[in-house]
Amino acid sequence: MTLYGKGYFIWQIVQCDGGIPSAIAARAAAAGLSHAIIKIADGASRRYNVTRDTNIDLVPPVMSALREVGVSVWGWHYVRGDDPVAEASLAVDRVRELGVEGYVIDAEAEYKQPGRREAAKCFMRELRAGLPEIPIALSTYRFPRIHTAFPYAEFLDRCDLAMPQVYFEEAHNPEEQLERCLEQYAALQPARPVIPTIPTYASSVWRPTPDEITRMLSRAKDLSLTAANAWSWDFASRPAFNDLWDAVAGFDWPPIRPEADIPDRLIELLNQHDPEALAGLYRDNAAHVTGARTAVGRLAVAQWYNSLLTQLIPNATFELTGKSGDGNSRHFTWIAESERGKVLDGKDTLGLNEGQIQYHYTFFTVS
Repeated sequence: MTLYGKGYFIWQIVQCDGGIPSAIAARAAAAGLSHAIIKIADGASRRYNVTRDTNIDLVPPVMSALREVGVSVWGWHYVRGDDPVAEASLAVDRVRELGVEGYVIDAEAEYKQPGRREAAKCFMRELRAGLPEIPIALSTYRFPRIHTAFPYAEFLDRCDLAMPQVYFEEAHNPEEQLERCLEQYAALQPARPVIPTIPTYASSVWRPTPDEITRMLSRAKDLSLTAANAWSWDFASRPAFNDLWDAVAGFDWPPIRPEADIPDRLIELLNQHDPEALAGLYRDNAAHVTGARTAVGRLAVAQWYNSLLTQLIPNATFELTGKSGDGNSRHFTWIAESERGKVLDGKDTLGLNEGQIQYHYTFFTVS
């Protein structure tokens, strides 16, 4: 699953519209948001947006209110790497207890310290063991070539998406910085689909303009990115930042409601054993993800299907066994039988954009 349209990061719920779930949901609906990303954990032991004195979890009522107005909810977690096993355990616990639709890792300066590459590997290994199917994204620095000490590869190896923080502080060239960011993330190994995060806040010496926010969103959309996020609701919902909030809210980027029959079409073409036709269901920059790797682009998708149909399960027959989802996401299950083995546990997730597949996660075993 990927994201489509406009979303906002939420840091402290109590600083967003008074922490009132109905008010948060109303603001999200009025702004045409498709998703919100709420902080759910910090470090190795702190469940975030939980009151310290009364231990009340503020996240579930906000999630419920947002979902009622059609806004999906992901969770984010600031990690430091000093105890990666405990951080991963906390992440798994919070994701499971809340039922968020995706999980975002916020890793920054602490992960540039010596020894943190191994910590990143450990964290991601433990995280994926506990959350094998949920989409996971990395939120960190926008220019990998500057932050060479940061373990991009170790994190992204088990992530589905990259969410670079394209905060153009002390500058006013959002398009240039976004394009530079995308170029550098595309050069990473592994590369992942990018959903940038834009700044709707101010520092002591710098403030973006509403026009710059609009231009950055427009450039992201023109570059066929599926979505963009903004940091953060806490700042942009304050009266002093209404102009920046309004720039995001006023930008026309609605989630696309795709065709309903893509899973059926996939199974039909699988039974025709036609890799090129299958790749034609995908957008040019689509990502196809398995537990072992991510392929980006139609050519790579076609190559994967060719390998599946000629080597892994040659001359297979496929059957769709279940389908759910609406809007821009689909979930489906399937089985297959071939001369080399059977698949009885196929389970896939699709993210769609204008009727084509933008993101495809597939899981299956051959027995």
